[in-house]
Amino acid sequence: MEAVLANPSVIRVTALLKEFGCTGEVTVLSDSARTAIDAANALNIEVGQIAASIVFKLPSGNPLLVITSGRHRVDTELVAKNLGVEKLHRADADFIKNASGFSIGGVSPIGWVNQPEITVLDEALNEHEVAWAAAGHPHSVYSTSFAELLRVTGAIVMVISH
Repeated sequence: MEAVLANPSVIRVTALLKEFGCTGEVTVLSDSARTAIDAANALNIEVGQIAASIVFKLPSGNPLLVITSGRHRVDTELVAKNLGVEKLHRADADFIKNASGFSIGGVSPIGWVNQPEITVLDEALNEHEVAWAAAGHPHSVYSTSFAELLRVTGAIVMVISH
């Protein structure tokens, strides 16, 4: 547990949570939360309460962060259309690590080393009073809310799945 909390990425997220006046604290999970289902099972919550940070590459070559409800798969054609771009490109592990500073499975919506060009927030997360997001490590999460995610990320609210 202490090793996870001492991870530089988790420290970066924890500091920003305080700086932004967020109320959620980092929780260390005994099992990895690499997927929304894993995280929901570990927290004993609905998968829709997981605020998964999914990274894509925009046509500009810059990162796009989609914070989606764990119950949704991002409809890339719908999101691209809504953003007025031709296509969203898949981002590989190296692109994600270089853009965000996080490894896959621990990508937080805050604390990026290079801010995403655009951040999109799935409106379905607003259906839950409490959401849980990765805190910089596959074994760490923090509680948050739709309103708080919107405030700290400056995201565009969007339907991201049919």
